[in-house]
Amino acid sequence: MRSAYLMSTYSKGQTWGALKKAWKAYKIAKVQNDKSQMKQYAQRIQTLQKELGLKPAQFDVL
Repeated sequence: MRSAYLMSTYSKGQTWGALKKAWKAYKIAKVQNDKSQMKQYAQRIQTLQKELGLKPAQFDVL
């Protein structure tokens, strides 16, 4: 079961859930044209992707 946990104290499933929520929040911020929120969520998305061993997405706001 140890492999189900990442470098952080969260499980892999929890990290995937957080990534899904961060993408949703980023999309909402983009519709609202809120650049500061877009930047915050873009950074969070990249961090979560790195924790999961995924290639980080590229964002125009960063």
